[in-house]
Amino acid sequence: MHGVWGNRWTFILAATGSAVGLGNIWKFPYITGENGGGAFVLVYLVCIALVGIPVMMAEVLIGRRGRMSPINSMRYVTREAGLHGAWTAIGWMGVVAGLMIMAFYSVVAGWALNYVLLAATGQLSSLSGAAAGELFGGFLGDTNRLLVFHSLFSLLTFAVVAAGVTRGLGMVARILMPFLFAVLLVLLVYGVVEGNFSAAFGFLFDFKFDKLSMSGVLVALGHAFFTLSLGMGAIMAYGAYMPEHANVSRTIITVGVLDTAVALIAGLAIFPVVFANPGMEPGSGPGLMFVSLPVAFGSMPAGEIFATLFFLLVAVAAWSSAVSLIEPGAAWLVETGKLKRAPATFLLTLVAWCGGVGCVLSNNWLGDNPDGLHIFESLDFLTSQIMLPLGGLFIAIFVGWLMRRAIVVSEMDAEEHPLFDIWLFIVRFVSPALVAVVMIASLYDKLVS
Repeated sequence: MHGVWGNRWTFILAATGSAVGLGNIWKFPYITGENGGGAFVLVYLVCIALVGIPVMMAEVLIGRRGRMSPINSMRYVTREAGLHGAWTAIGWMGVVAGLMIMAFYSVVAGWALNYVLLAATGQLSSLSGAAAGELFGGFLGDTNRLLVFHSLFSLLTFAVVAAGVTRGLGMVARILMPFLFAVLLVLLVYGVVEGNFSAAFGFLFDFKFDKLSMSGVLVALGHAFFTLSLGMGAIMAYGAYMPEHANVSRTIITVGVLDTAVALIAGLAIFPVVFANPGMEPGSGPGLMFVSLPVAFGSMPAGEIFATLFFLLVAVAAWSSAVSLIEPGAAWLVETGKLKRAPATFLLTLVAWCGGVGCVLSNNWLGDNPDGLHIFESLDFLTSQIMLPLGGLFIAIFVGWLMRRAIVVSEMDAEEHPLFDIWLFIVRFVSPALVAVVMIASLYDKLVS
């Protein structure tokens, strides 16, 4: 009904596209440098091995077993296991979480589209720090401009998902992801030639164990879970289109390696530009992306060209992630038989678009009013702190404890494989415990802050 990826590498690139997003570019490099550099990377890789990759394998396994949308795949494997239909809620929660994330994600992605235009037309050249801050602040206060770029990004996402698995999602895998990798490598070379590469390399990779605290370990654990787009049905939906002959474990390990590589290379591309400007401190989030980097690029040779490429990279990374937020719900609506793919995708994109409009209007009307309802922050909190960890936790429990071992072995193509029992032990005991730690720690920080 939905189609199948042409080959294993199409799935790998599509899943990597889902995983690679704004967090890889504006968050991971900074938290690495701030939490011990190489020491943090080492801990992060352990967390990826114990949480990210095992849970991702479990999620793909359910999708490939059900061969349908996350909702119907969960319904199928639940019936197969002879369990209560309440377990189908995992699929529903993922679909809803995806739409909620898309609501605010498309707003931020719209910022990147705006900056592609600003960089390409030379409006970011020779900016001072104060001017860059005023430019970004003015943009955030311009409701109409925010809505235009939020709408444009939503339309781009609709176009890909509406085109279907082969022509739409497959296009992201075959064209956008190689483009993203190519731009990233061009920016890396630029950073090596024109930036302070040695300072950036030291910031990211020097082993500073004295800077790695327990809170840093929790940061690594949380990012290892969230970076792979787990718990929201996207990977389950993509798993449903996975070729039968593809090996789940090798494929998912490749996705994990590519996602981590993109985050590290992004750091090696971004921070040489930052460190090339004396007095400019490394940061993360919107401040790094839309204030510090425009100033840094503006003071360097051919800065306008490479600033344009950088914001294009950010927009493409966001686009490849956004299509995976809409796909699970679109697949389910198509399976009901009541809607074709294009109308189904339009309906869901419209729902997410309306949520994004609410994010823009609530933030701009209320400003810094702490007592107001900021829809943006509320959606972010509900999805990242509650819904996604719960989804990942229940997926691990379901596959580890409730699916028949023979089915799991068959889907993993792991009969008598010595590493299967190790993976099953991790999915049963280690991953759920660590995901629970992520959720509890995040909620605790929210309560005390």
